Amino acid sequence: MAAYSLISTTFHSSPTFSVLSRSPNRNFSFSLSKSPLFLKTSRPIILSSLNPKLNRKSPTPDSSDSSCHRKLLLIQKPSSSALDSLLVLFASVALSVSLLIADVDPASAFVVTTPRKLQTDELATVRLFQENTPSVVYITNLAVRQDAFTLDVLEVPQGSGSGFVWDKQGHVVTNYHVIRGASDLRVTLADQSTYDAQVVGFDQDKDVAVLRVDAPKDKLRPIPIGVSADLLVGQKVFAIGNPFGLDHTLTTGVISGLRREISSAATGRPIQDVIQTDAAINPGNSGGPLLDSSGSLIGINTAIYSPSGASSGVGFSIPVDTVGGIVDQLVKFGKVTRPILGIKFAPDQSVEQLGVSGVLVLDAPPNGPAGKAGLKSTKRDTYGRLVLGDIITSINGKKVSTGSDLYRALDQCKVGDKITVEVLRGDHKEKIPVTLEPKPDDES
Repeated sequence: MAAYSLISTTFHSSPTFSVLSRSPNRNFSFSLSKSPLFLKTSRPIILSSLNPKLNRKSPTPDSSDSSCHRKLLLIQKPSSSALDSLLVLFASVALSVSLLIADVDPASAFVVTTPRKLQTDELATVRLFQENTPSVVYITNLAVRQDAFTLDVLEVPQGSGSGFVWDKQGHVVTNYHVIRGASDLRVTLADQSTYDAQVVGFDQDKDVAVLRVDAPKDKLRPIPIGVSADLLVGQKVFAIGNPFGLDHTLTTGVISGLRREISSAATGRPIQDVIQTDAAINPGNSGGPLLDSSGSLIGINTAIYSPSGASSGVGFSIPVDTVGGIVDQLVKFGKVTRPILGIKFAPDQSVEQLGVSGVLVLDAPPNGPAGKAGLKSTKRDTYGRLVLGDIITSINGKKVSTGSDLYRALDQCKVGDKITVEVLRGDHKEKIPVTLEPKPDDES
């Protein structure tokens, strides 16, 4: 171990030293450079090795040459007090002793290592991930299967996804398609502790589900809830999830579009006002949170547009303003009470072929709201000819051209509301009042 000490008197004008370098062999060489100002000292400056091994005489005939190789003597003009020289001597001895006790490697005795420097935006991203990761969970969907040979009943994983902690009561929010068809569900928290989960309720139409785990409150960290009404295209977003089973993966991007519309994976009912993002969302990210730059929840990652099934830069998230109302109903009542018109209607393409705009009623059961109000269904006459039913053209004065328009109008209504449905019946239009009723529990 080699350490170095600088023993000198006090400098009245400080010199500048170049980097100390070590040659590959055991002989050390030093280079000093000073500024144009002269050094004013009363005694010589001696730079020497404190390692006894380095002070041994060389087997060369001239021992003075070896000594000169290990010592660099600079004699300056004497002009300082003895007290200052003594103080510097004590400081140099203290430095030498500390280096010897610390057992510092000779090559790194004077090397100062600086911590990794991150940019401001990088530090913000790291902090966001560290603060929100404890709120994200891993959900395993288990299904019961019977072995074909032994007939044993086995519980095997049939899918997985992500979710996040909603409150301290153990409620976990995820997508409905993550838990669909499960016989049992398991939730793994950020500390890798696993708990059985019970389904509190779900909304198939909006692809939202709420689970509950019986975990200690100190392990549950609810995610901060944000607002999605004031989002702007171009602002940064962050997605945390478990793509392909790789837990707690962070991807970043921006909001690519707003007010998109996708269909529910369970019922095909359209979901409006969806957020589009280019943050990488892959299988396993479903149900995970989409965060803004402050770390607040603005959406649930639910779907991607990709022919291959992997991320193609077009992902969709259900806005938190929509999710919040659904979760509150599921926690309180275990279900979402949504009004229905009580009809079955034809695909939009079929109506377009007729050259009209609106929603064609195929069936209006007499015990449903539309049937009670007198809407007519499509049927065949005694000769087998098709007789078109009513074609809905507006609800409460709002134009209805497609099935999505119909759902959008109903989403703004409540159970028990009386709405005015304008229909095209034959060659004339009629306005029919209809009282909306709740969706039956057994109806999808």
